[in-house]
Amino acid sequence: MKRVVIIFLSIVWALSVCASKMDSLQWRVGMEVSPAYVIPTNSSLKGDNLYGDKVHCSFAGSLRGDFSFNPHSREGRLYQGLYQGIGVDLRTFFRHRFLGEPVSLYVYQGAPFKHFSNRLWLGYEWRFGAAMGWGDRTGDLGLGYTNGAISTRVTAHMSAGIKLHYALDPHWHLSLSVDVTHFSNGNTSFPNSGINTAGISIGAAYVINPQPKAEDPGDAMKEEADKGRWMWDVMAYGAWRKRHVVIEGTEMLIRGNYAVAGLQFTPMRKINRWFSTGVALDMKYDRSSGLVPYWKGGYYMEAEFDKPPFGKQLSVGLAAMAEFTMPIFSVSAGIGYNLLNPKEEKRFFQMLAVKAFLTRNVYLNVGYRLGDFKDPQNLMLGIGIRVGNN
Repeated sequence: MKRVVIIFLSIVWALSVCASKMDSLQWRVGMEVSPAYVIPTNSSLKGDNLYGDKVHCSFAGSLRGDFSFNPHSREGRLYQGLYQGIGVDLRTFFRHRFLGEPVSLYVYQGAPFKHFSNRLWLGYEWRFGAAMGWGDRTGDLGLGYTNGAISTRVTAHMSAGIKLHYALDPHWHLSLSVDVTHFSNGNTSFPNSGINTAGISIGAAYVINPQPKAEDPGDAMKEEADKGRWMWDVMAYGAWRKRHVVIEGTEMLIRGNYAVAGLQFTPMRKINRWFSTGVALDMKYDRSSGLVPYWKGGYYMEAEFDKPPFGKQLSVGLAAMAEFTMPIFSVSAGIGYNLLNPKEEKRFFQMLAVKAFLTRNVYLNVGYRLGDFKDPQNLMLGIGIRVGNN
């Protein structure tokens, strides 16, 4: 997960670079408290652990800082109310010896989609980052894995919610949101059942330098921004993963981490300034695929395999893609089917990713891939080039 942290810090760097090049930004600092219910999605959270601890709830406190665009700039006029920033939170599950008290570093972005008045509006917000400092993984008595939910010190932290904002005055804003959060190590270690929460966040923020309301972009600017056009993404990605196999009717986790490398080509049609759709050609080499026919002997951590031919570990698929596009960040999702796939892999797969644009045409990709909406496959940590992003 060190690579996840490096990618995350690179995104933070990209955000700060973008901010440093923009004049007259509106800056805001704030804090939030977030009580949440822990959804009992695995037996470890229900008490099946060394300590017998049942996990029902969590509580987090966050410090945040963000900026909005100059209301006279093109971005400020076209994306009114959009904000993006960096946050840190400390979370407790009230089971310190079991889960610890992880600290998350994350980037976030949000925007209004419904104004009830000049002071009250409803919007969305997503967060993506890394949670560090999880608790027990092997148990005080050395009895093997006791944490079936989280087995690494660092995990991904993903969250999304609907947020109600109220401006007390030009400087002070209050917020109330309903959100869901997911923690996962991306199948880089085992176990990887993950932790999911659903809760609320109550926040207060101070606007350091209030800006006037953004000017209307005018018909010509909106027409140009919403003009349909083709874009082409080419992305290379990589990761590492664990692998389960079934040999002679026995399901087992085999030892070691296995490399994953991929190349994705995605022609996309821009529908308007916010949304794009397209089809991705995804080619992935997975060093852990197709091993069973090359089993030499042994079980579990003692299992040994010959290396399969390259073609037995290569998958090629097509995926329908949708992308929510905003300045600096884009969030993309895809549903695909592997036309060529190795053994032990799901043909039906899904992808979710955040793209952070270092320049107008170069972006970092932090994504996650599943099979059949439930089976973890691998992270997608990569860099891409977008052609036609004008």
